[in-house]
Amino acid sequence: MDLAYRSTARLALMIREGELSAEAMLEHFLGRMERHNAALNAVVTTDLDAARRRAREADAARARGESWGPLHGIPMTVKETYEVEGMPTTAGAPALRDHWSEVNAAAVQRLLDAGVVIYGKTNVPLFAGDLQSYNAIYGTTNNPWDLARTPGGSSGGSAAALAAGMTSLELGSDIGGSIRTPASFCGVCGHKSSYGVISSRGHIPGSPGSLSRTDISVAGPLARTVDDLQLAMGLLAGPEPEQAVGWQLRLPPARWRRLTDFRVAAWLDDPGCPVDAEVVSILEGLVGRLRTAGVQVDDQSRPQGIDLASSHETYYQLLTATMSGGLPEKVFNTMLDKAELAGLQDTSYPMRFARGAIQRHGQWLRTHEKRLQMRKAWEAFFRGIDVVLAPAIHTPPFPHDHSQPMAERRLAVNGVDRPYMDVLAWAGLAGVVYLPSTVVPVGHTASGLPVGVQIIGPYLEDYTSLAFARHVEALTGGFVVPPGY
Repeated sequence: MDLAYRSTARLALMIREGELSAEAMLEHFLGRMERHNAALNAVVTTDLDAARRRAREADAARARGESWGPLHGIPMTVKETYEVEGMPTTAGAPALRDHWSEVNAAAVQRLLDAGVVIYGKTNVPLFAGDLQSYNAIYGTTNNPWDLARTPGGSSGGSAAALAAGMTSLELGSDIGGSIRTPASFCGVCGHKSSYGVISSRGHIPGSPGSLSRTDISVAGPLARTVDDLQLAMGLLAGPEPEQAVGWQLRLPPARWRRLTDFRVAAWLDDPGCPVDAEVVSILEGLVGRLRTAGVQVDDQSRPQGIDLASSHETYYQLLTATMSGGLPEKVFNTMLDKAELAGLQDTSYPMRFARGAIQRHGQWLRTHEKRLQMRKAWEAFFRGIDVVLAPAIHTPPFPHDHSQPMAERRLAVNGVDRPYMDVLAWAGLAGVVYLPSTVVPVGHTASGLPVGVQIIGPYLEDYTSLAFARHVEALTGGFVVPPGY
């Protein structure tokens, strides 16, 4: 196995025991970037001088018997939306082309405090606002499994870099599947954390320097193994810097260790957002393997009063509300005029976006109350169920489609033309109610494209979804290196 495909935990052990220097490890990853990145365009900006200097410092510290932390000397990349001191952070927006970070995002700082060496940043869509990764500054990122297809978004560069062996660990973010979709599309692992347990301070969007936390949006790791996801979660989770004076975060351990102790529900398809037949077949195959292993899987149980269509409606209204603060006044006023003229009978995605972005605060409060009632239903549901299996997204990786406006795109599923924005439906199921969700690869389509399963756990019980994901990984074999890498 190429050194670059070993787990982060194993690489850290190699540095710790002197088997390989941090500098040599960095150069190995940089060599892979030189070979593969031109075709993928996953890593879009680097600071190699600073990375090499820090790697040498890591080796000197180890020679003195010092340890910077559990990831001492580990080279890695992070999503371009995170502020990294001395590097550009644009979120793919031409308006931020000249924005160079003067401070580190809180999550980035936690990784640096654990000893990592950040050498580059990975591509995203404009303002991390699409499930494809392309922008006017850095161009388009391709999927290692098929260059004509998207790696997903908005952490698409992150997942592509992992699959291609250009990093062993990545820092992503997720408001609408932005960790989970790329993980599924590139055949890697990703964890959407419970809302609020990892600081998003220093993530763009919001605007540079903003202090507010965006509703639904979370930070989280991507990796090639579930063990590495859990390692990263242990380093990243914690209160905001100013809260750490008096608050501590202690996530509960996994509910169970043994696979057969887990109580599992399966929600693999739904008329509210029909799932590609090959994806359903792969997920049903996973359920069959779990049952053969002795796991009781309930494919009928659902949280009381919740269905995918109504959940998506609530999610989409709250999601679009998060966009309103960043809209230029002219765009906001245009949406206001369109929404008033169209009326409620227009239920198209463009009009739903407009109505959500310009909604009154009272409307948001009423929708938020719906969300709170949904959270209560999920909490009751998880008293009898430990995890829910669902699609990460309703389709395998699809060809690049950068037509605008995005909300008017179409995407064929099972031969039926569907709204493109359905790509958010299965991600929103966990996102709107702040639940943790882990994605692991579980199979490939007939044409060889990866498919992941979404494992949804109870709020703040991130280690339960991760523990079950580890069992799924063992059953299915986990990450597979894409051909040619």
